[in-house]
Amino acid sequence: MKNSGQRCEQSGSCDLGDFIALLHDKENMTNSSLPQMTSAEAHRAEILENPLRTYLLGIIISICGNVLISISLNIQKYAHVRQAQRGSKPYYTSVMWWCGVVLMGVGELGNFAAYGFAPASLIAPLGSVSVIASAVISVVFLKETVRASDIVGGTLAITGTYVLVTFAPHTSTHITAHLVQYYAISWHFLLYLFIEVIIFCILLYLYKRKNVKHIVIVMLLVALLASLTVISVKAVSGMITESIKGQLQLIYPIFYVMFVIMVASCAFQIKFLNQAMKMFDATEVVPINFVFFTASAIVAGIVFYQEFEGLALLNIFMFLFGCLLSFLGVFLIARNRPKIKQQDRNFIAMDRIPGRRHTDKVQPEAKTPTYGSLAAKLMCNRAGQTDDS
Repeated sequence: MKNSGQRCEQSGSCDLGDFIALLHDKENMTNSSLPQMTSAEAHRAEILENPLRTYLLGIIISICGNVLISISLNIQKYAHVRQAQRGSKPYYTSVMWWCGVVLMGVGELGNFAAYGFAPASLIAPLGSVSVIASAVISVVFLKETVRASDIVGGTLAITGTYVLVTFAPHTSTHITAHLVQYYAISWHFLLYLFIEVIIFCILLYLYKRKNVKHIVIVMLLVALLASLTVISVKAVSGMITESIKGQLQLIYPIFYVMFVIMVASCAFQIKFLNQAMKMFDATEVVPINFVFFTASAIVAGIVFYQEFEGLALLNIFMFLFGCLLSFLGVFLIARNRPKIKQQDRNFIAMDRIPGRRHTDKVQPEAKTPTYGSLAAKLMCNRAGQTDDS
């Protein structure tokens, strides 16, 4: 075959067999002259040639992580309810509560890996999966009811998520240490960080000093921390991904700075989120957390990573429309949600009423409309003092 190919090349005229032999010889020469690609380079080339496969992998990992997070939040809420019914032991002594924390860690780890495969504005809206899963789990696990607004809201949330994923920016930048350093000292990010710190301090003052226990205050604190979490998580995940591909990024100090920010912001975020789960129902916390977290993640991706740069106007409009559908869906799920029944907590024995030693003398008329009002009043006072403490 080799001789036939050489004769064909020298004479300039050959038959079909000699021509095939010539092509085969040239292919062998090309393969022998080029160095063989390593497995990391081959994997990287495959990813570059198939970006949709990378996005699909990130979406699947994010969906699984959000389902685990939803399960963990409902487990923690159930642990709070059970501890309140059984006695005054702290919630962190419950094994079930720690199981919920572990599941949340696994789910967040899945989201961490997903940010390494796709932009933050593509992964963050998939948090609607946790809203839908939380509604389903709360019905089965916490014995809550299903309403027509839950079905409509779930449909809107799924539709909005589809629109978001379709029109989100599908260009993923290779996150390197030098790129993160350049983004971190840009003037628009420094201005954004300054405004965020001011707002966070004001909200923390209202929450701690003024004792404003509103769900919006608590969830805004979580969202502001989540903004830093998204920035640091994508930076750390991206640099680890680049290091695995062959470009070592772990030797730069910015990697460890982002790692510390990621750990600290996640810790405080879990703290405030757990306090919100203790004070409010899971079906209220999860949807509001989704809305605020998605908004903060999108803003962080736009300001820090400039993910919307060069995006078409139609894509931006449809992306915002998808946000609106998702937000409307989660608010329909959370609207007028029935409270979890806690019968054991609403009962106080008559012999334990504070300030009364002879409770057997307190006997209201059973036929009067004020029957039992004394016990109810004392119970409310007792509950109010406990909450204030």
